[in-house]
Amino acid sequence: MASNNSGIQTLLEVEKEAAKIVAKARLYRQERLKEARVEAAKEIDALKATLNTQLASSEKQTVGVSSEATARVKAETEQQLVQVARYQQENSEKAIAKLIQGVTQINPVPHPNSIRILKQDAFKASQKA
Repeated sequence: MASNNSGIQTLLEVEKEAAKIVAKARLYRQERLKEARVEAAKEIDALKATLNTQLASSEKQTVGVSSEATARVKAETEQQLVQVARYQQENSEKAIAKLIQGVTQINPVPHPNSIRILKQDAFKASQKA
């Protein structure tokens, strides 16, 4: 019986040792997961910083390009406004003269439909005669 007890005692000791190993492995795994989370957070922060700097530089370039385009469009618009004002000044007298001529000189012309009706009436009258 003593050997039976010593075998059971050995099994209990081995079981305790295995439980210690399993507990140690669990702790190691938990620590490793914590370290991995910290490392991932650091990598994410570094990536965010890199992307933010890239975004800032691209925004600066875009703002520069858009402000140049805005300035160019504004200059072209001013140039076209000056040109339209010059054309208006040059041609305003001609336009007023044409308007006055159109109002004062009456040239009655019959409507195309009335001309057709008159021709039909003339044709009918010639048929009767």
